[in-house]
Amino acid sequence: MLIDQTLLPTEYKVIEITEVSRLADAIRRLEVRGAPALGVAGAFGVALSATRCVSDVEFDETIASDAALLKSTRPTAVNLAWGVDKVLRSMENLPPEMARIMALFAAKNIAENDTKACMFLGHNGASLLPQIGTVLTHCNAGALACSSWGTALGVIRSAKKMGKKISVISCETRPLLQGSRLTAWELARDEIPVTTIVDSEAAFLMRQGKIDAVIVGADRITKDAVFNKIGTYMHAVCAKHHGIPFYVAAPTPTFDAGASEVEITIEQRGRDEVSGFFGRTTVPENVPVINYAFDATPLDLVTAIITEKGVLYPPYDFTDLR
Repeated sequence: MLIDQTLLPTEYKVIEITEVSRLADAIRRLEVRGAPALGVAGAFGVALSATRCVSDVEFDETIASDAALLKSTRPTAVNLAWGVDKVLRSMENLPPEMARIMALFAAKNIAENDTKACMFLGHNGASLLPQIGTVLTHCNAGALACSSWGTALGVIRSAKKMGKKISVISCETRPLLQGSRLTAWELARDEIPVTTIVDSEAAFLMRQGKIDAVIVGADRITKDAVFNKIGTYMHAVCAKHHGIPFYVAAPTPTFDAGASEVEITIEQRGRDEVSGFFGRTTVPENVPVINYAFDATPLDLVTAIITEKGVLYPPYDFTDLR
């Protein structure tokens, strides 16, 4: 069961997934998105595959095929592959009947641990935010991107529970508007003051002194960079120039400490996401489009990384996190 995020903010709809192929399509279409949520979805996808496969003879082959399909849908977000692989490991060397039970148990455990991690992460990061101030965030790193509470928005929610008076600037996040459609929707529901801006307005607000901190989530953190929604690097550069702290909030499964930036494939999405807007063509048909879904922010632009295990500061050492 998952919330179809493509329909928000105008319609809240929970859909039921009964086929792995349908889950893969939901991931591609961003019906479910956000690094921790993808880890949970991938985990339940393997459990679904195990449950749906009634043939013990074809069991291993079916699970392996479905797992590969799920991992191929979003190559940049490391949590997806992590969730799939974690459930696969729980099934190793077990007969199909026991493997089915263990797969579901492991998937539920991943979802529960994600909620706990977000709560701890939020608590750890709340003290970094000012008692009264305005925080800018990009894309959506809230409850919709996790099993609950959120990462970047989890820090903001925890700060509010501590009594801090935090207002939020949500960048709309072109081209799919996760900041305006999802982040603004979540915060408004929680009665946390939020104002949405176009992405290119952020630097101007920083120069005017209207932003006290920037906090974002992450889809993968390597030993030298943070991969997050396209536009994050731009905000990090501008924050550095204006002396504004730039925080990244991410649970430990998001870390890929053994890899470096150059090894990671950054997903490129379809032209239609950029060339049209609400049914109207906005780019001439003969003009090509580059549509990277993510960018990479060098760690020297990151003030601190907030995890469920604590707050990390430069020089970063991720050796013991995973």
